[in-house]
Amino acid sequence: MITIRLFRIGKKKQPSYKIVVTDKRNPPSGGRFIDEVGFYNPITKERSINGEKVKYWISKGASVSDTVHNLLVTEGVLEAKKRPKHSLPEKKEKEEIVVPKEKIAKEAVVPKEVFKPESKIKVAVEEKK
Repeated sequence: MITIRLFRIGKKKQPSYKIVVTDKRNPPSGGRFIDEVGFYNPITKERSINGEKVKYWISKGASVSDTVHNLLVTEGVLEAKKRPKHSLPEKKEKEEIVVPKEKIAKEAVVPKEVFKPESKIKVAVEEKK
């Protein structure tokens, strides 16, 4: 399958990309490509895209990666909505558990350590004086 995607070139920590038409099985940072249709530098935001070549390859059945698709939309080569960079997980609705008040009152147990009888407290206070 033929795809239009980014082909990384440049030095370490200074990426720049060629926009190329290549077989999807080729590695993205190396390998051969069929045609070069543009250039993109994310650091300087410089980009140049040959719109006629892109439209030609899309008409031949080439798929476009998400990043290249968004670049083509910003440049005005394609008229479509931008694709999201990251897919967000679907939020699950929380199920509310309804417990009757009578059941809560019957099952509520107060530990003995929390409530001490008053007589023991008074004795303890008198012994300290």
